[in-house]
Amino acid sequence: MERGVFSPWRHRWATATAGLTLVLIFVGGLVTSTGSALAVPDWPLSYGMLMPPMIGGIFYEHGHRMVAATVGLLTLVLAVWTAARETRRGVRRLAWAALAAVVLQGLLGGLTVLLLLPTSVSVAHACLAQTFFCIVIALAYVTSREWLDADRAAPTAGGLVPWALGATAVVYLQLLVGAVMRHIGAGLAIPDFPLAFGRLVPPLGNRLVAVHFAHRVGALVVLGAVIVLFLRCRRSGDRRFTRPATVALVLVLVQIGLGALTVLSSKAVVPATAHVATGAAILGTCWFLALRAWRYRAGGRLAPAALASVAA
Repeated sequence: MERGVFSPWRHRWATATAGLTLVLIFVGGLVTSTGSALAVPDWPLSYGMLMPPMIGGIFYEHGHRMVAATVGLLTLVLAVWTAARETRRGVRRLAWAALAAVVLQGLLGGLTVLLLLPTSVSVAHACLAQTFFCIVIALAYVTSREWLDADRAAPTAGGLVPWALGATAVVYLQLLVGAVMRHIGAGLAIPDFPLAFGRLVPPLGNRLVAVHFAHRVGALVVLGAVIVLFLRCRRSGDRRFTRPATVALVLVLVQIGLGALTVLSSKAVVPATAHVATGAAILGTCWFLALRAWRYRAGGRLAPAALASVAA
């Protein structure tokens, strides 16, 4: 088994990269919420400049590019640092996967602008952001002291793994539907809440209404999955699992409230953008819980090489 040596500064760097990625997702949501995606019509420069006048929608779009460039730089440093110092092959592969993902994400962002916001590219851009977020969370965890020092199995951890992974998958699919809804302009296809046109199930002949309603149904599925995960973790009696599960449940309840407020406020910028970022936070929390349960299901007998395949 590859053991690895704890590097506090590399772990902090990976954690900071994950934190800034969540900020980047928020800023990306801000671009969409303010309708600023084409405020800068060229790429990779902005109006042929590295730093255009930060006015109007340019502030949001170019600001998004600046945060993205910072995340890219942090990821590049992390990948090179990990390749040079990390003894675990799986972790080195994970770091290179993060770099490949952030480069592809930048290219998709450029194509989104140059091709004038095609839905398929815009949705792929949004979903890859969530995937990259999960990869850097994994990097932050596998470089932590907890990961390296885990040499004793938690009796209930193995039973939590499928539930945590299932919740993560459900949340990811819900984010995919949400991305489709945002990028086809279906956010207000159903203008009332909690009912839909005054009914439990609206007429679904309209594509925009169908996508919007699917997102609402998905929210209930996510709520159910996270409640089950929370109850499973609570039954374990282990605070290492109950705490993140509680955070996930609270975030889901907040997320539903933000979704309602987004509709009732006719997509006001703040709740609509916070809705995007909170969705990413729910995904990250469920994914972290899955990683932690997976790590403790066999104590220190898990090789990090396996993590690369799980993340892939």
